[in-house]
Amino acid sequence: MDDPYLDMMHGVTRRRFLRNTGVGLGAAALSMLMKQDAHAAIPGAIDIDHSLLPHFAAKAKHVIYLHMEGSPPQQDLFEYKPKLNELNGQPCPESMMSKERFAFIKGHPKILGSPYKFSQHGPGGAWFSELLPNLRSIADKITVINSMTTDQFNHAPAQLLLYTGSPRMGRPSMGSWITYGLGTENQDLPGFVVLVSGAAGPSSGKNAWSSGFLPTVHQGVQCRSTGDPVLYLSDPPGMDRPGRRRSLDALRDLNEMQMERDADPETLTRISQYELAYRMQVSVPEVMDIAAEPESIRTMYGATPGTASLANNCLLARRLV
Repeated sequence: MDDPYLDMMHGVTRRRFLRNTGVGLGAAALSMLMKQDAHAAIPGAIDIDHSLLPHFAAKAKHVIYLHMEGSPPQQDLFEYKPKLNELNGQPCPESMMSKERFAFIKGHPKILGSPYKFSQHGPGGAWFSELLPNLRSIADKITVINSMTTDQFNHAPAQLLLYTGSPRMGRPSMGSWITYGLGTENQDLPGFVVLVSGAAGPSSGKNAWSSGFLPTVHQGVQCRSTGDPVLYLSDPPGMDRPGRRRSLDALRDLNEMQMERDADPETLTRISQYELAYRMQVSVPEVMDIAAEPESIRTMYGATPGTASLANNCLLARRLV
């Protein structure tokens, strides 16, 4: 007896089976995204981006990471090195120089001790220099780690190692991993926001907040203190909100067609990021407006609205969390 189902399966190659299976999984994920959009229209609903839910229950609620490029070295701040002071002005020991190559160092360098006084604070007796009188007053509330070492001391590879665990480009940054692990419940803002105080940014460039091999939804979104908070977030001249909505709907339809054809998971990211950008047009200007903060708070931070500064970004980070 002929079985039409078996006859149909005989014409299915392994490649076609895997491709169609991927489309099925992608369609399920896409329907979940569409369901979230419908859920977002319900007044009072609590929205959760299920694509960013953590694998385990998270203990941390927020992470604010400050990278103080150009700050004094750790041996002038947290790491008391009495041996450096003892050897101050003497040539580096030969054991440190043999079979080593150091960029930008010529001849035989000399040891440089710290000119600052150190004292111990907190229950663990952490060392702080006189440069940090306020920070050492809360020594019982912070953790200082002095056990980490590296052989990367040039700026760009050292920063990549710090941010991604590798001195070479291509791996996810710690912000991407944190977003991947903790997720986010905010539908209107990125889970991973980058605030750059200096004009040039870090020596390692945008690789410092790259998502690497993780889905691009976990990549850092750079916000600015002046002009549009996010580049190209505002509607271009002649485009109003209804027009932007219609264009996004058309893009979504095209992307859905591409998803059905190629089964590329990045298409889902593209759809969700377009929708996030649309919602960010309303939410980002409000949250980035530090002028809304009381004058006493702005004075405490030393923040000045409309400028690019570390003080502004610290206040913005607090507003974002």
